[in-house]
Amino acid sequence: MVSFEITSIGTVRNDRTDVQHTDNWGAVRSTITIDERFGEACLQGLEGFSHVEVLFIFDQFPEHGDYREPRPYRGRSDLPPIGIFAGRGPRRPNRIGVTCCAIESVHGRELTVVGLDAVSGTPVIDLKPTMAEFLPVDSKQPEWVSRVMSEYFQP
Repeated sequence: MVSFEITSIGTVRNDRTDVQHTDNWGAVRSTITIDERFGEACLQGLEGFSHVEVLFIFDQFPEHGDYREPRPYRGRSDLPPIGIFAGRGPRRPNRIGVTCCAIESVHGRELTVVGLDAVSGTPVIDLKPTMAEFLPVDSKQPEWVSRVMSEYFQP
């Protein structure tokens, strides 16, 4: 397997610090401060977009080690077991998270977003503006996902 090193580009700051508090991210306001090595104009043009995809590292969760056996989603015995790549949780290989967030403001190296499900101090590894052409037209998911995730982005 190929391995590589990723260096964070910035850090999340918000008032969420408990990694066990996993719902109600919808009203969470986060400021992502980009490292000074990218300069003050690194976010220029992003203000023209309504949303940004934030890629980050679940750095406060250790890797599991053995991912071969499907496990119940979110550890809940009332949900079906799924393989490691059929969920979006933090306990995964490489611990990479991605969330599409509403852009509230862009100022120099500071990007303020709403709805980022990452706790304060989380390292950000990339930002990508959300473009309609990259969004799926007819996505589908199992019914249980909608039920379980119904409060995830509620304020």
